Amino acid sequence: MRGRDPSAAEAPFALWRKIKGGERIVAVNAAARRRGIAPGMAVADSRAIVPALALEEHDAIAEASTLAALADWHRRFTPLAALDPPDGVMLDVTGAAALFGGEANLLDEIERRLKAQGFRARTALAPGPALARALARFSDLRLTPMEATQDDLDAIAAKLPIAALELPEQRTAAVARAGLRGVGDLLTRPRAPLAARFGQESLARLDALTCRVRDPIAPRFEAPDYIVERRFPEGLTRLSDIEATLATLADELCLLLERRGVGARGLEAAFYRVDGVVRHVAAGTSRPLRDPVRILALLRERLAALGEDGLDTGYGFDVLRLCASAVERQGGEQASLKGVALAVSKTDDLSDLVDRLGARLGPDRVLRLYSRDRHLPEFAVATATAAYPTPAATTRRGVGGPPRPLRLFERPEPIDAVTFTPDGAPLRFHWRRAMHETAAFEGPERIAPSCLEAPNSAPARDYFNVVDSEGRRFWLYREGVFGQESAPARWFVHGLS
Repeated sequence: MRGRDPSAAEAPFALWRKIKGGERIVAVNAAARRRGIAPGMAVADSRAIVPALALEEHDAIAEASTLAALADWHRRFTPLAALDPPDGVMLDVTGAAALFGGEANLLDEIERRLKAQGFRARTALAPGPALARALARFSDLRLTPMEATQDDLDAIAAKLPIAALELPEQRTAAVARAGLRGVGDLLTRPRAPLAARFGQESLARLDALTCRVRDPIAPRFEAPDYIVERRFPEGLTRLSDIEATLATLADELCLLLERRGVGARGLEAAFYRVDGVVRHVAAGTSRPLRDPVRILALLRERLAALGEDGLDTGYGFDVLRLCASAVERQGGEQASLKGVALAVSKTDDLSDLVDRLGARLGPDRVLRLYSRDRHLPEFAVATATAAYPTPAATTRRGVGGPPRPLRLFERPEPIDAVTFTPDGAPLRFHWRRAMHETAAFEGPERIAPSCLEAPNSAPARDYFNVVDSEGRRFWLYREGVFGQESAPARWFVHGLS
């Protein structure tokens, strides 16, 4: 629980909320617990016991937001940080403890840093998530032996209460009625009768608690494959020092990418502030990139776009991390053949422009068009963020297919048309308060919905390229196949050439 201020740290304090129409205590601090206040008590009863009890209404949204921010902050120790509601964070520190002087030192540093932020935390480390969670909540043991055998883990779990299994409330009550007070009582009994009486779920939770099976950890953020970072004993506050560190990290990241033959398509810089605040700066690239100069230029653009107070160094950043959040295969660069080098240079100039605009304005504001394999023309082209990979472009027609208009309307506009034959092109049509006489036409070209779509999802269309008497070109279509219409045929203008 976060202390409201140092002078009130030892004052009795509790959170309450309405439960089934009554006001109930849902969380207390240590001072309130020592005075006999516990979660589940009625607010009126708690005030009768401790008249000076400070109360605040529980804010579930603020609590979830705080827990999410804490999980993000814990990524300074490992990229694999997951939420463990309602009040926990789960870390996978496999291979990371050595960076902090061992497992015990890692737990000490986490608790020390959380205490400096105003949180009272209990930490535990074990081979399995379920056992670590149970030790943090129900035991004074923080760390299991490094080379613990299965018998050792069973002995540790045996000292825990039944509540450590985290079974549903009714199942926990059923176990208690059977006279089983602790996990050790379950471990000493045959499994078949336990499964028959309490269900397979109880045995599954018991196996997880003894680390026979491991519950999966779902990290809040996917861990990137390419990460470099710098740690400092004192926080960096000057922007020049921060940019110099980013330049070093960009060099190191590009070396990692070059060894694997890939380039970055997404970049993310994380700034961990001394007081626990975490800042993220992300940028996308329009092509695979492993040039440290260009990477640093993109990050500078993103920092500049944040404004004067965007990064907010505060007391300084003691951890800076740079990662490639998305990568793509990139071959070696061609240094000979002047003509090829010139073409690549022009492409790079355009890509640099797209990247800079995306970094300055936001990646979602710089878009590119790409074609999709759709039958109806208005759905055959879509937009995607220019700085990230787009779906593979597809076209249904090869060279020599019917021409398409230069301008396609977002929505076809209805027209009044007069035709010589029911299935022919219009002799004249009325559009936007003007009458147009047909001088020449080409068509029809029939476009129907895909056979994979619902048969009646949209009627077929017969398209005509029409030139009027003044030389203007129109792309018109008649909705519905002649002889098969369920309603009178309608005409539309869909584009201009």
